[in-house]
Amino acid sequence: MNIKSLLKQSNWLLLLCGLSLKAQTPVKTIGKINTVNISGQQIRISAENAYAEITVYSPSVVRVRMDQHPLAADFSYAVIAQPVTTRVQTTQNEREINVTTDSLQFRITKNPFSIHFFTPSGEVINEDETGLTTSWIGNDVTTYKKMQEGERFIGLGEKTGNLDRKGEGYTNWNSDKFGYATNQDPIYATIPFYIGIHHHVNYGIFFDNTFQSDFNFGASNNRFSSFGARGGEMNYYLIYHPQMADIIASYTSLTGRMPMPPLWSLGYQQNRYSYYPDTEVLRIAQTLREKKIPSDGITLDIHYMDTYKLFTWNKDRFPNPSQLTKQLGNMGFKLTVIVDPGIKVEDGYAAYENGKKENIFIKYSDGQNYTGQVWPGWCHFPDFTSVKGRDWWKGQIKSYIQNGVRGIWNDMNEIATWGQKMPDNVLFNYEGHPVTHQQAHNIYGLQMVRASYEGSREELKKRPFLLTRAAYAGSQRYSAIWTGDNRAEEDHMLLGVRLLNSLGLSGMPFSGMDIGGFTGNPTVSLYARWMQIGAFIPYFRNHTGVNTKSSEPWAYGEEVLEITRNYVNLRYQLLPYLYSSMYEATRTGMPVMRTLALTNTFDAKVYDTRFQNQYGYGSAFMIAPFESTKEFGAVYFPAGKWYNLYNDSLTNGNQEMITPLNIKTLPVYVKESSIIPMQSLIQNTAEKPSDTLFLHIYKGEQPHSFVYYEDDGESFDNEKGVYYQRTISYQPANKKIIFEKSTGSYTSKFHHIKLLLHGFNEQKSISVNGSQLPLQTSGYAFLSPISRFDPQGFSIPAERCAVQQATFDNGNQVINVDL
Repeated sequence: MNIKSLLKQSNWLLLLCGLSLKAQTPVKTIGKINTVNISGQQIRISAENAYAEITVYSPSVVRVRMDQHPLAADFSYAVIAQPVTTRVQTTQNEREINVTTDSLQFRITKNPFSIHFFTPSGEVINEDETGLTTSWIGNDVTTYKKMQEGERFIGLGEKTGNLDRKGEGYTNWNSDKFGYATNQDPIYATIPFYIGIHHHVNYGIFFDNTFQSDFNFGASNNRFSSFGARGGEMNYYLIYHPQMADIIASYTSLTGRMPMPPLWSLGYQQNRYSYYPDTEVLRIAQTLREKKIPSDGITLDIHYMDTYKLFTWNKDRFPNPSQLTKQLGNMGFKLTVIVDPGIKVEDGYAAYENGKKENIFIKYSDGQNYTGQVWPGWCHFPDFTSVKGRDWWKGQIKSYIQNGVRGIWNDMNEIATWGQKMPDNVLFNYEGHPVTHQQAHNIYGLQMVRASYEGSREELKKRPFLLTRAAYAGSQRYSAIWTGDNRAEEDHMLLGVRLLNSLGLSGMPFSGMDIGGFTGNPTVSLYARWMQIGAFIPYFRNHTGVNTKSSEPWAYGEEVLEITRNYVNLRYQLLPYLYSSMYEATRTGMPVMRTLALTNTFDAKVYDTRFQNQYGYGSAFMIAPFESTKEFGAVYFPAGKWYNLYNDSLTNGNQEMITPLNIKTLPVYVKESSIIPMQSLIQNTAEKPSDTLFLHIYKGEQPHSFVYYEDDGESFDNEKGVYYQRTISYQPANKKIIFEKSTGSYTSKFHHIKLLLHGFNEQKSISVNGSQLPLQTSGYAFLSPISRFDPQGFSIPAERCAVQQATFDNGNQVINVDL
């Protein structure tokens, strides 16, 4: 056979192979719709290669489920909401199905299946990439969305990288990543919810699938964004609102919102790996009091345990835990302890023997208990996906509460084991429907904190504080979250800000990071800057690792001690503002830490990497964090007018400015028309402030309202209506400040209101419910002077604001203030 014949035969073989591949492609799309069943708000579809169910969950939320097999019984650890009765108009013809609600519309094409979402006026919200739609490769399922021109993507929970995730890909598989890099993925938590932004439209997608999942926002392609998982259903919720805040509200209505935290948990927390023995813990507490650093909590890491065995105390280091917690309590401190899920395999160890007897550990497929190695050695692990396992854990947790512990820090719950490779054939009960590790891995942390929260609440009968490292969507119902084992480096400090902002977008408003960095030793200036930023994050915890230098505020010299004290003092004075902002999070899901994209969604500047670390702290403040080594920095001011916190200098928005930087102050700005309630300085939240509420109002052109909130800070009486809530409105057009009638049966601890007016320099008097009241002009400083530490000098004066002030009684009825 000559070469020409060989080539001709080869071409035919290649063609046949190509036809064979086309006939037996490993990528299976959903294909053509065969049957449609419409019932009220739900559409059930049978297609060539899959089954689908599309449900109008509310006027603004549409759920899409698809699988290669008939859909199984519905179950979710994340979603707690049921569909809301919604007015829906549905029509169909041979080509498509059209559905309209009051808030959106969508079209399902029949050949092949694809789904397209539109605003009521017809603009594209989000749509399938029609050539790819949803497909399977084996059990892996992926939905492909058309990449819109200029589309941005934000959120996805605890993900490293930039604010705008365009061009990146991410994996969700909760992972123990000690000292993670600033671009490492995945790390500890899985929150598969993101927000897409394009053409003055924004939408949210929540992909509720607990298998390892992957998100592609244009990584290695210019055609699509996608989300998929290594098993399970394609199960997602499309959320549309014109305002991003409402998208977050709808998402958190699905997955739940945080409860009101105990007030003490919003105070400063001192920690390290590890404080021991008990005398060292008391020394730290006493030094915090002596140096007048307001603080509420001390945390114990694993060295409090007997050879790292859970539910034990090292009797040499902590001979009397109840006495220790009582002594700390007398000083105004609450104690938090760390717990890991691993129960050491050791004969005679009470937790091991009882867990084995109650048969609550996860198992291999042959019935043998799974054993993995962590701090105590070889361990078994409770099955938190079973009622039996959670009940067992709740019983064990109660021993800590009985010893006076008030906070439970849930660590290593990814599940972390040495080697980081738990086998796939480990089985979990999953509420009576056994699944493998592949499906249960990402929700293990969620179910652990659920059990810890429920056990602590039952025993304490007050609000417990829970902290977790691993999470899944819905974890906010039980626990705060922190960002794990970060590094004492400048870029890690700024990454931490972005992580917390992203967590806030993703339904977890109660969050924090290890201030000062967990691994390594921060420089003096880095520590000072980090502590300043820490005063403006929800969970304010200083923490460092074993074999690092001491990292208490006094360990970095007198100047840093004064700088730190200034900002911790400010934190405590701002507690009425922070507590009210946390209350807002419980009602609407609105985070306390707010990326500027939340309220300036279509302003391209806020996504600029130079400005992406700026964030809002509640509705009033804008924080501009910078590396401690910089002498100048560019700050972007979004629309509106902005006051410098320290001197009231005013800057118009929609511009960037270069500002000089120094280590003594963090750049902080206040938005025009803001309302900021403050209190007198206290050293811990058990101490009562004076009976005057200091209310700062900033002159502006925009109307603004603030929901002020109080309760007792510890009980669940707030759930029975025992709270104090009132809306305070600033109406510049009418020159009024209105205090609406308070609601709830709680009596405010503030009997007087001191009004401090910023920017009202010409104002000489006000009228309170018709009675004229003169205004006094004075200077107000948010910080105290910093000493010069020089024999030739005294102190560096603090900047001051010129304010007009007046004091009047705080009643429960309407108070009208005329300006």
